[in-house]
Amino acid sequence: MTKTYANLIDGEMVTTSDTFEVVNPANEEVVGLVPSCGKDELDRAVAAARRAFKSWRKTSAEERQKVVQGIAAAIKDNGDELFRLLTTEQGKPHAQAQMEIFGAAGLAAAQSTLTLDDVINQDDDTRLSRTRRVPVGVVGGIVPWNFPVMMAIQKIVPALVSGCTIVLKPSPFTPLTTLRIAELIKDIVPAGTVNIITGPDELGPLITEHPDIDKITFTGSTATGKKIMEGASRDLKRITLELGGNDASIVLPDADVEKVAEQLFWSSFSNAGQICVAAKRIYIHEDIYDDLSKAIAEYAKGVVVGDGSQQGTGVGPIQNKKQFDRVCELIQDAKDQGYQFLTGGDVDPSGTGYYVPITILDNPPEDARIVAEEQFGPVMPLMKFSSVEEAIERANNSEYGLAGAVWTKDADKGVEIAEQLETGTVWVNEYLHISPLAPFGGHKQSGFGAEYGIDGLKEFTYPQVITVKRDADI
Repeated sequence: MTKTYANLIDGEMVTTSDTFEVVNPANEEVVGLVPSCGKDELDRAVAAARRAFKSWRKTSAEERQKVVQGIAAAIKDNGDELFRLLTTEQGKPHAQAQMEIFGAAGLAAAQSTLTLDDVINQDDDTRLSRTRRVPVGVVGGIVPWNFPVMMAIQKIVPALVSGCTIVLKPSPFTPLTTLRIAELIKDIVPAGTVNIITGPDELGPLITEHPDIDKITFTGSTATGKKIMEGASRDLKRITLELGGNDASIVLPDADVEKVAEQLFWSSFSNAGQICVAAKRIYIHEDIYDDLSKAIAEYAKGVVVGDGSQQGTGVGPIQNKKQFDRVCELIQDAKDQGYQFLTGGDVDPSGTGYYVPITILDNPPEDARIVAEEQFGPVMPLMKFSSVEEAIERANNSEYGLAGAVWTKDADKGVEIAEQLETGTVWVNEYLHISPLAPFGGHKQSGFGAEYGIDGLKEFTYPQVITVKRDADI
């Protein structure tokens, strides 16, 4: 019998009469039923968060840190159960699901150590002036389906640490693991501080426009981010948007072909390419292009695409039918345009499960859709370049600016190039490393604000300046 999950509202696990199905993308079987919430449930959750905020904002940093550490421990202690559930609903292989679950626990533990200390602006005979950080209030968090647990924790933890309360909406495609975590932390977090409700896409705008929500933090597509920014503008909600990317890697001619081939492969194909900072355009110097492109294609042949719960699977399915259809459309467009494929390109849409074979294109033109658009699937275009200046210009020729990478034996040269890329994060000789203590955010249309680290924590606060005049004659 399919399990029915509950939402967390005001410290209680609650259900609704209306539910919707969650599907395993590996076999398209229903694996859970979750509440289908609307305005009434949202109002109840926001009211609970508003009540809880009155007392939670007054707690000490130490009390907040203890609660967050309890969340981290609950996730870690139940990690084996959680990563298997995550694979079931999201599709990623067990090893990658483990990384997400235990990474989320580590993220919570690391960010529980962050504090926002007062800053002294003036301290003399005339006056004492200091800036303190005060919590914005009730936060509305909206989470995507590619890293549902990591992104949920990244919204819950800074909200709590800063003194805010939160109403969180998981993606309707991947709510199960988050709701199981809600069960685990129900008695750890004070009632009303964390509320987790599920619903269709229509629930998102209700959150964005709710008059008693003070801030929105969203991870997802740029198109949706624009709608959220528009909705939040009506009452000037604070917003943090971590949006799409079309991230470029630049490989210089001194790179070791055999060593870098495997790293470049996984920089694109981890989580079936469904990562906002995955390498989606790889520029390779013409001197090593033939050798490196061949090495990457050869490596790809040894990677198994299949059910993430099965041993040996390296790349799982696309998470949902809508994204599967979009990736298939981009591949078909590349075939229709006559672009060359090094591997992959043949999708069987009639099979069970949303599987796309590892697909690598051989030097398509810069204006190809497969290059200009974010694929968000197991598709990687490789392109030649002849000069560093050309590569930088092509990498920057995008409306996105989330992340990028440079690969070279000369680290100083790598940094020189990195400083010219118009992105929020640039790696030199590695990929996908994000520190919980360093800010992460996009340039251009890849986002607004920052997550992680002190900069991310500040996003959940206002600065307040208190000035005391000394020896005032009153």
